[in-house]
Amino acid sequence: METKSSRIIVFGAGGRVGQAAVAEARRRGHEVTEAGRADGEVTDQAVVERLAAGHDAAIVAVYDPGARPGEFFPAVAHALAEGLPAAGVKRLVSVGLASVLPTASGNLLMDTPGYPQEWREFYVGHGAGTDALRAAAPEALDWVVLSPAGDFDHEGEPTGGYVLAPATADSRITTADFARALLDEVEVRTLHGTHAGVSAA
Repeated sequence: METKSSRIIVFGAGGRVGQAAVAEARRRGHEVTEAGRADGEVTDQAVVERLAAGHDAAIVAVYDPGARPGEFFPAVAHALAEGLPAAGVKRLVSVGLASVLPTASGNLLMDTPGYPQEWREFYVGHGAGTDALRAAAPEALDWVVLSPAGDFDHEGEPTGGYVLAPATADSRITTADFARALLDEVEVRTLHGTHAGVSAA
């Protein structure tokens, strides 16, 4: 089935996941705008609205190592929830974190035995961002958060496929395969208002 070409803005286009998303979107024939920190802060609703104007969908893969995670990710969520609908963007696919994704048992991955705790502030901040998006996004914004079900595989070869899966520490997926999931959710919206994990097929 041929998919209609869309205009997609990728916030965080300079990072590994952002680069993979840009490449996959262009491979599928979409028109892509790459937005990085030099274009303005994604925590600013007015900046989001200005950059996103004229686009059909947004992919967001942002991170600021100099900011407190518990402040940065909720601020991003609020800026997106306000700025994207104001710009007429109807679909948001955001990149989340496996640490705050439920495992098959229902426990969050970060709360399972042996899981590294030295970055817990980052985990919790990421989760707060998703919670803020859930609370602030209007009905006009159809959003989903996708993350690896475990972590990225930066050395392996793409399989060309993926599956949705609960969190598990040993799950891996390449950025190229993860980008396929991101673009699939732009083109055919199957997930709504939720955080889902993605693993290699």
